[in-house]
Amino acid sequence: MTLVFSVPSASAHTELDSSSPKGGAHLARTPRAVKLTFSERVDPADVHVTARGKRLTVEPAAIGKPDTVVVRVPKGSGDTRLNLGWQVRDMEDGHPSSGTLTFRIGNGGSRASAPHPDAGDAAVSPSAAVRTAWGVSRWVGYLALALFVGGLGFLAMLWPQGTEDRRTRRILAASWACGLAATVVGAGLQGAYGAMGSLGDVLRLSTYTDLLGSGDVGIVLACRALMWLLAAVVLAALLQGGERAARSPGWRVGACFVSVGLLRTTGMTGHNSEGTHPGWGAVADLVHLLGISLWLGGLTLLLLGVLPRRRPEELSAAVSGYSTLAGVSVAAIVAAGAVLAWQVVGSFGALFATGYGRLLLIKLAVLAVVLLIAQRSRRWVRTRLDIAVLLRGDRATVRPFVHSVAAETGLLLVVLAATSLLVTAAPGR
Repeated sequence: MTLVFSVPSASAHTELDSSSPKGGAHLARTPRAVKLTFSERVDPADVHVTARGKRLTVEPAAIGKPDTVVVRVPKGSGDTRLNLGWQVRDMEDGHPSSGTLTFRIGNGGSRASAPHPDAGDAAVSPSAAVRTAWGVSRWVGYLALALFVGGLGFLAMLWPQGTEDRRTRRILAASWACGLAATVVGAGLQGAYGAMGSLGDVLRLSTYTDLLGSGDVGIVLACRALMWLLAAVVLAALLQGGERAARSPGWRVGACFVSVGLLRTTGMTGHNSEGTHPGWGAVADLVHLLGISLWLGGLTLLLLGVLPRRRPEELSAAVSGYSTLAGVSVAAIVAAGAVLAWQVVGSFGALFATGYGRLLLIKLAVLAVVLLIAQRSRRWVRTRLDIAVLLRGDRATVRPFVHSVAAETGLLLVVLAATSLLVTAAPGR
């Protein structure tokens, strides 16, 4: 578990820094080898280079240069122009980068930057279908995480008797199953995305083995799957022990350990480690995910568990307690979000000049609307909760609060969708 709680090193997506010979150079003959130097260390197995549709041999460079590889170029690969299409998978988060190097050979062509029309080695892009499917799996994973972690926290802190509620038990069981499934399927999609593959590659065992052996990202995904398996033990103990288990210090310690493990392994493959202060990014990401989980998970159990029962003693304890919990969660989300924006985007101008920054602004706008609706719910708690309790959960009295909570929950799902897209987008730097 040391890896789960350690702070990853700062990194951005792996990019090509330089080549030898330099891209665009006019060479007397086809080079026997081309050196590629990247912005960070790479595994030669994760670097794919093609010339005229044929994959070339990639070897590690001299000892002490983990960021450099040597590409062997066979004779006749260039003729009058040599085009090398390269792609590399980031060892930290599995994101791919790609590009094309062009060399003029002998007396060929007057413009070295123009690709050969028959070369077929233009920069390869990840499959749009794989990217979309990966984004959906990330959204399902975030939702399952929020419902499971937030649901456990809501039951432990505010509503232990809810462990006997059938709908609540189903929500927890479904969120666990979806979380594990999203982790497994998402690993296959991430492997196919990083290797520039297709949806069919998700069904291949080699996709998973390549990803698990590709560096830190494979280890983190394996740890996340393990945490979901450990979460099954915590969930089984809760479903069997009921309210007694929810109030037990031992169960609470186990639930806290598993929750932190799930939150940490979910954030370790994102952009939070990029920038000059990766430690702050890791802490902020953990706080951000925890705040969202307690807010959304608690809202869901409040909407589908507490409010339909309309029991006065539960309304009094759970609703007022959740109002306080939500306020603390929102404050934590705002503070952690500010740190993450500074860490990943890097500048105020990047918020408007990059796709990542604009998507982040959309997320913030939706979140602002959610906060306005949440403020309406808090006003209801302050002014109408006592009346609702006195009237023993009268339907007409509780209905406005139900509508407000439902709208708040729906918009939070949109925020999660934006978060899923940000994970697969290039950062604003």
